[in-house]
Amino acid sequence: MQSKQKITLYIPPELHRRLKIKAAVDVESMSGLVEKAIAFYMQFPEQVDEIQSSVHGATHQIHLCPDCESPMVMRDGEMVSLSGSPSIIKDDLPLEVASQTEGSEKPNGEVLVTSAAG
Repeated sequence: MQSKQKITLYIPPELHRRLKIKAAVDVESMSGLVEKAIAFYMQFPEQVDEIQSSVHGATHQIHLCPDCESPMVMRDGEMVSLSGSPSIIKDDLPLEVASQTEGSEKPNGEVLVTSAAG
C-alpha cells in the first residue's frame, strides 16, 4: 500500500456537499476525488487557470500616462492600448445633473449625476 499523508482542509459547505454527492455518484472516496483534483492542478496549472478565467472573466489593471493617447493594459506580457476596444459602458452616454436637493453637493464640488437614458 502506498504511504499517504493526512491533511485537514477547510472548504465552503456548498463545495463539501457537492464533493460528497460526486463521491457517492462515482462510488469513490472524497479523499480519492480530492487527490485526483490536486494532482491534476499540480500537473496542469495553466489549463486550470485558463478555464477558470474564461468562466469568471479576468481583471486587468489600467495604466494611464500623460504621453499615451489612450489607457493601456498589460496582456500576455505586452502593453496594449484600449483605444478602439469594445467597452461595457458606452463612452458617449449622456449625463445630466440629478434633481439636486440642498446638501447633495459634496464638499469637494462633486455632484450626483444620472443617465439621461435611464
